[in-house]
Amino acid sequence: MNYKEIAKETIGHLYKAHTSIRKSGIDEKLIALAELRVSQINGCAYCCSYHAKELLNFGFEQDVVNRLPGWKHTNVFNDQQKLVLEWAEAVTFNNNEWQGIKGRLLQYFTEREIVELTSSITLMSTLNKLRITLAEQD
Repeated sequence: MNYKEIAKETIGHLYKAHTSIRKSGIDEKLIALAELRVSQINGCAYCCSYHAKELLNFGFEQDVVNRLPGWKHTNVFNDQQKLVLEWAEAVTFNNNEWQGIKGRLLQYFTEREIVELTSSITLMSTLNKLRITLAEQD
């Protein structure tokens, strides 16, 4: 189903929100890292491929991208990246850990940036689910 064409205005607003987040001032590498992790959790093959390529274009080495599913068990990610990944998982899984993580985010991000990052994570889940349920398989 060509959901992007069928509901062009609605889906267009989602992509405009995505563009707005990318222009928000947060390091795009952090947003892409969170988006790839969310896509992995949700199982969106297209989005995983897209965001992995994006990280490579941002200068991440293939080995680092390959280690993303096991990010808790490697030292290739810095503290800020690990916190973003922890936040992405907490928001995506909707677990109670998010309350403690939110306070630690203030060490690296303004309140507005936390809202933008969280919007990116939740929007990516939405885009993943649209792609998985309505698009033709890749």
